Amino acid sequence: MMTMAAQEAYQPCDGTIPALPHHDGSALYVSNPTPRLGETIRVRVRIPASSPYTGVKLHSLTDDEMHIEDAQPIASTDAETWYEAPLPVHNPVTQYRFALLRDGGFNWLNALGVFSREVSDVFDFRITTFTPSPAWNREGATYQIFPDRFARSEQSSTRQAPDWAHPTAWSAKPLAYGMETGRQWYGGDLKGIEEHLDYIHDLGFTTVYLTPCFPARSVHRYDASTFDHIDPLLGGDEALHSLARACHARGMRIMGDLTLNHTGSSHEWFQRALHDPDSEERDYYLWNRYPDDYVAWMGIKSLPKLNWASRKLVDRMIRGASSSAGQWLGGEDGLDGWRIDVANQTGRWMAMDENHAVATTIRATIDESTGGNGTLIAEYMPDATRDLAGDGWQGVMNYAAFSHPLWMWVADPHSHVRRFGFDETFPRRDGKAMVDTMRELLAQIPWKVAESQWNLIDSHDSARILTLTQSPQVAHAALGIMMTYPGVPMVFAGDERDSTGITGEESRTPIDWDAPEDTHSATMTRYRELLALRKTSSALTHGGLRWVGVQADVVAYLREDATDRLLVVAARQGGQQVHVTRKLLGNADPQLVAGQGSVKPGGNGALFTLPDAGYGVWRLGGLEVPRW
Repeated sequence: MMTMAAQEAYQPCDGTIPALPHHDGSALYVSNPTPRLGETIRVRVRIPASSPYTGVKLHSLTDDEMHIEDAQPIASTDAETWYEAPLPVHNPVTQYRFALLRDGGFNWLNALGVFSREVSDVFDFRITTFTPSPAWNREGATYQIFPDRFARSEQSSTRQAPDWAHPTAWSAKPLAYGMETGRQWYGGDLKGIEEHLDYIHDLGFTTVYLTPCFPARSVHRYDASTFDHIDPLLGGDEALHSLARACHARGMRIMGDLTLNHTGSSHEWFQRALHDPDSEERDYYLWNRYPDDYVAWMGIKSLPKLNWASRKLVDRMIRGASSSAGQWLGGEDGLDGWRIDVANQTGRWMAMDENHAVATTIRATIDESTGGNGTLIAEYMPDATRDLAGDGWQGVMNYAAFSHPLWMWVADPHSHVRRFGFDETFPRRDGKAMVDTMRELLAQIPWKVAESQWNLIDSHDSARILTLTQSPQVAHAALGIMMTYPGVPMVFAGDERDSTGITGEESRTPIDWDAPEDTHSATMTRYRELLALRKTSSALTHGGLRWVGVQADVVAYLREDATDRLLVVAARQGGQQVHVTRKLLGNADPQLVAGQGSVKPGGNGALFTLPDAGYGVWRLGGLEVPRW
């Protein structure tokens, strides 16, 4: 992949990206994505026939020392030549890049692009010995549910509101701001979710992800009072086990949400710590001055921060199948993994940094409890690349590398949605800005981590995509990218039914199950179409990524493996065109398989046109590629 900055000298004014040397970490270019330590694998690079390059060398680091291998040409067509080189995997994380030889010198090809200067190792390609998340995550699609707002079972009406809760009518819109947002109790429960599993399954989702279910003093439940039981307001322990059994019976998976950064101030551990200075639990928390001044997440005193320098806390909460984290995992009636809340801050406080130790420990617990078939996803709002080698967190909720740049491309400047952490609304940036950010952050992680990331267009912590864009068509453009970009699409319940909300709190909208489905048929059809395509396209679940067109209002990329090739075009306004050269189109006419658009010959290739904002996905003809 080449950065837009590196491409500017080559790029025509219409945004077409000419054929360029290319390598990524997908199976088309790497013989074994999960090698053993000490194994030698093979890596490939494709060089366009129109380029000036006459040979290729592979540059890698062994014990942080340079190692050079000659690459040999293994296949040639009129369009390109493929080179292959051996890559010794001498370290758990092996970095490499290619030297593209030309008269008078060479250029570098790394994960960020082609450069005619010396480059940092930061953007080298990476191969690791670490196991990625299981295929059910990487090949699936995740449906996020905020349990209080999804569906109520008959049992819900028999439950009494606790003292902290404000019972709220199902038809009432959630508050957008203020302390009361966490106290609006709508009464959704786990049995209600189970009763609507067929709806989720029929849309095409394969994994249900629940925000926290432990007892707490709020409906968001990130202020847990225990980790040993499920909140009776949601139906208790058996309700979760029953939901897990129902998911598994349908071939689906279920993920829970665990807060390792903090507990609630009502948590049994914290109360014991607060009132007994000699208790083991006192060491579980961080104190500025005991007992009056304790460290709290974001200064919120109801959320005391955990001290991961405590080995006893590690053993009790995350080490082994009997720990707080482990006891809910595995089997037909258990969870298939955890999403970890504010994982970026977990284990970090001033000079202390236990983040990696926490990640690898709970990863081992998930592996032990699920027979190596569980998933660990971390919540990171900021850049997560420094923590994503893949030995701990298998991926993140991909805000920084996907959502943030996408939001700034599709945001309506008059939406009044504020960017996280700012009073300012989202600025509207062009396609080049979006793609540059996506490329830069993708370039710093192993490819198998990229395949495990949860890509999202909104969540329970953000404005709804329809509110941000102020346009169903532009929201569909964002949807098309999310469903086809490398990684796992993660959808917040209600997006498929055109839910709105200007903040995360207001976005936690109850599902109106009485509304006729055809009220939202246009959007629901898009979801079904794209999820069905994802299930039948190996290019979307295992293929590489090549950008082929980037303009202010329209972007286009290829997803491809040895047997399947898709062209994705997404536009934030109508009437946009992307030119794709004949050498990239392959040996058959493009076939529209999702979305809308037209194609006609033009300029030694074809012009792909979107009449309105939205997306179009075309299956292209195959190209001659070498097989392993």
